Amino acid sequence: MRTRIKELFAKTSEFASKELTVCAWVRTNRAQSNFGFLNVNDGSFFDNLQVVYEKELENFADVSKIGVGASVKVVGTLVLTPENKQAFEIKAKSVELLGDCPETYPIQPKRHTREFLRTVAHLRPRTNLFSAVFRVRSVAAMAIHSYFQERGYVYVHTPLITCADCEGSDQMFKITTLNMNDLPMGEDGKVDFGEDLFGKQAFITGSGQLHGETFAMAFGDIYTFGPTFRTENSNTQTHANEFWMIEPEMAFCDLNDLMDIEEEMLKYVVKYVCEKCPEEIDFCDKFVSKGLKDKLDGIVNSEFTRIKHHDAIDILKKADVNWEFEPDYEEDIAKEHEKYLVDYFNGPVFVTDWPKDIKAYYMKLNPDGKTVAAVDLLVPQAGELMGGSQREENLDKLLERMDANGVDKEGIKWYLDTRRYGGCIHSGFGMGFERLIMYLTGVENIRDVIPYPRTPQSCEY
Repeated sequence: MRTRIKELFAKTSEFASKELTVCAWVRTNRAQSNFGFLNVNDGSFFDNLQVVYEKELENFADVSKIGVGASVKVVGTLVLTPENKQAFEIKAKSVELLGDCPETYPIQPKRHTREFLRTVAHLRPRTNLFSAVFRVRSVAAMAIHSYFQERGYVYVHTPLITCADCEGSDQMFKITTLNMNDLPMGEDGKVDFGEDLFGKQAFITGSGQLHGETFAMAFGDIYTFGPTFRTENSNTQTHANEFWMIEPEMAFCDLNDLMDIEEEMLKYVVKYVCEKCPEEIDFCDKFVSKGLKDKLDGIVNSEFTRIKHHDAIDILKKADVNWEFEPDYEEDIAKEHEKYLVDYFNGPVFVTDWPKDIKAYYMKLNPDGKTVAAVDLLVPQAGELMGGSQREENLDKLLERMDANGVDKEGIKWYLDTRRYGGCIHSGFGMGFERLIMYLTGVENIRDVIPYPRTPQSCEY
């Protein structure tokens, strides 16, 4: 039975002087006349394992020629080497080539640009950078589930195919089983979706929020965590057309309670990842974003500021800065404004009570009739990380907001029942999972934290 490299690092003393079997891929092979060193990794741990092979091996000459990327089976004894850089190594009794790898293998032991590695996305997990990124992604996903499960939230699988319009149908992918070369047309000259599989126009979801709210009205506290899709034709470093979202919904929860949960959850996840992935965080701190560890420690130990949108604009207008986009009381805040605010308060900032005309219809209208109980969380070096709101629980006010925003009520009659039958104060937020991974690793481009990114004009693999 093979032993995983992760086990060797975790229980080195237990394996000392014992014979064991390791199966892995070769990262480097330094062959000399009488001995050589294989640097191997089996994917179970960030750090590599050093294997020493000597001339006594009957296939020494063949082992000396094994190339980078090849898979091998090593049988040998773990030897402690406290005087060396690595604490231990394997002295090989045998080395068997399992799968050869030619010299044309694209991932050679040298620095590759991230742009190049995107062209070989199926191989880039074998590099140090992407080994770290995707291991952090895996652990962060577990941290999300752990946080909510430990607090009694119900994990809900909201549908990926939907007829409900949450983010606006113009932002959603349309799906159909109709023959695109022979579309059935109605008397009005429009496509007759009555002949489609679902009998109506259907979309791929842009958010699980509406369905999540219905479950929050039964279970109290729920969360969704899954893929979402947007048709936005944006080529920025922070946008993708397919991404994952964490969307909790909590009954009997107002805006202040919501901010408490957001802060607690983020601190929990950051601490969890730092504890479970120290090697990966160290690597990212050294080679990706210097000061990353200090930034993450700062999040865990800081107090999050809370400020209203109007007061934030006051601060921005008084700032001695030549803004590219002038701050406006009726508008969103730009990236440059977000950066100024987190620097001004020296830490994360909750910006609350936004102008109603730039926010969604389901957000609770404040008593002033001009703003809604919405909140964005701004964090150092990343800007907006989460967005949420207290939902409008009053049916009449919700209907008024839907009419004012031109929302089709017919398609979401079921959603309105959450207010009609035992409605209550409730709140929720959304956090883009990839934005979180970018924050945890310091990686600046969303294309480098998704295994196979889907962006405009790019749908490879």
